[in-house]
Amino acid sequence: MSVDTSAIEDVFNEPGCGRNDNKTAAERTMGCTRQLKPGEAGGGCAFDGAKIALQPFTDVAHLVHGPIACEGNSWDNRGSASSGSDLWRRSFTTDMNETDVIFGGEKRLYQAIGEVIGKFDPPAVFVYQTCVPAAIGDDIKAVCKAAVAKFGKPIIPVNSPGFVGSKNLGNKLAGEALLEHVIGTEEPDYTTPYDINIIGEYNLSGEFWQIKPLLDELGIRILSCISGDGKYHELACSHRAKAAMLVCSKAMINVARKMEERYGIPYFEGSFYGVQDSSNSLRTIARMLIERGAPLELGGRTEAVIMREEARVRAAIERFKPRFKGKKVLLITGGVKSWSVVAALQEAGLEIAGTSVKKSTKEDKDRIKELMGRHALMIEEAAPRDIYKMLMNSRADMMLSGGKSQFVALKAMIPWLDINQERSQAYMGYIGMVKLMEEIDKALYNPIWTQLRRPAPWDEAEVNRQTNIPHTDSHAAENSTAVRGHSSAAGFKERANASGRWVVGHISAAQATCAVQASE
Repeated sequence: MSVDTSAIEDVFNEPGCGRNDNKTAAERTMGCTRQLKPGEAGGGCAFDGAKIALQPFTDVAHLVHGPIACEGNSWDNRGSASSGSDLWRRSFTTDMNETDVIFGGEKRLYQAIGEVIGKFDPPAVFVYQTCVPAAIGDDIKAVCKAAVAKFGKPIIPVNSPGFVGSKNLGNKLAGEALLEHVIGTEEPDYTTPYDINIIGEYNLSGEFWQIKPLLDELGIRILSCISGDGKYHELACSHRAKAAMLVCSKAMINVARKMEERYGIPYFEGSFYGVQDSSNSLRTIARMLIERGAPLELGGRTEAVIMREEARVRAAIERFKPRFKGKKVLLITGGVKSWSVVAALQEAGLEIAGTSVKKSTKEDKDRIKELMGRHALMIEEAAPRDIYKMLMNSRADMMLSGGKSQFVALKAMIPWLDINQERSQAYMGYIGMVKLMEEIDKALYNPIWTQLRRPAPWDEAEVNRQTNIPHTDSHAAENSTAVRGHSSAAGFKERANASGRWVVGHISAAQATCAVQASE
């Protein structure tokens, strides 16, 4: 079996990982080597994580060594955008078959590398190991080494077969491949005191382009973005940056920490979601560059830009506050920082019913408590039925989540907005904050929800017939109105009980009739 166990153990013991810091001595001994159960890694295996982390490098060829289904299931599964080459959008795979399983697939891989280089001449080829070739012992490192000698181009082995662990492990193994084979292998044409790296940013829907113009205005040069809209040469030269911003610590903390250790590049963890977080990140970048030799005037320019942009965005979102007053949002997010989105929503006057923290670090959770209070509802992991109960019990007006849980919101007949990696809108920076509020407003006040919540004609006729019975008790009449007003064809009802408290349940027209008669 061809698996780089030393790299996996190194990732498991990553000192920059907040999860590792919180482990007891016994837990550290156990490590993270728990074997996956069948089906547990479905949709989130180590190979998937590695491909997600590296595919946004746009000018390299991404070659998957394995059966065609591995590449078919992972290709183009993120909305990353490119300003240049579209080579990264092409799907390359060795398409292993039964014969390769018996006799080995190394020769097929070598031929595939040659074919990709001959047809597309990329600056580099990333080769991804998957479960089948790893299980039969294909040595992709040896093949890549032979291909480098033959073709004279960087051929990068990414040894992350799906069975070794989760998607997050695959993210870090991809980072290890960059550290071992790419970063520091080339030199930039020139350097400036304003050079930075952005690590763990994927330019989903082109969202990083919403913040890059501000950095350009300040004279700050992005030496390398790892990996959104990234280029191979920029990545190889990234060791010459003066500072770095880490956007996704869960995926790339090992890259940021080891670059600081090896090349002396200090980093901080920040976010460009929301007004305050965007401003804080710009200030921190400026401060770190000044500490590394940039002129002091950079701080003044940064404050001027921040004041201007904050004034613009707050004026733009002011119109939404009356419409959002009293509206509650349940946030089930994975790809972006929960606390950043919480802060952004609160700035617009929305109330947060609860937020997921499945992929959050201890520091992330502390930030959420600061924003939402000590008793904030933080969801570690929830099945669809649990999410539905949360929507009902919290009386949320809207849910922001990824595509996997959208049908829970639709079943509950409340508006839903995609906030995860598959989203088609960009919400980063000051401009993105306004765009996010516009999309929330459209979803909340879409007339479809009023039509959807109306009772079916046969339910309405039955309830109206029963409620035409004269009532002498005013409280009973109120109960009748409550039942009729919240009746729904989909079966989600709210009614007031005798004590006046709201109860969420599933009641039919017949049950509604019984409730009215009982109240009499």
